[in-house]
Amino acid sequence: MTALRNALTPEEYEEQARNGKPEEARWSMVEQLLAGLTDAVRELQYITVVANSDGKGRKPTRPESMRRPGVGAGVPKKREQLTDQHADFLFKMLNPEGAA
Repeated sequence: MTALRNALTPEEYEEQARNGKPEEARWSMVEQLLAGLTDAVRELQYITVVANSDGKGRKPTRPESMRRPGVGAGVPKKREQLTDQHADFLFKMLNPEGAA
């Protein structure tokens, strides 16, 4: 990986730094663990700020996880809408005696 990076021209290196996509690269176990630690520290910072605020000001936004290889860009999957047919099926499954 270092040889590939060293073979880049300064312009290519700058372009890669600006528009790189970490989720498309390979990460070692050390990088995965470091990303996990980073996420944990950011989450603890968020919890500390929320727990120690008086609630009168603007609430901070929850930190996003660091992007990882093979994982989407954080776009949540759309869930299928619950139809009446699905609701009836679930009701019958949860209430086999047909209690109303």
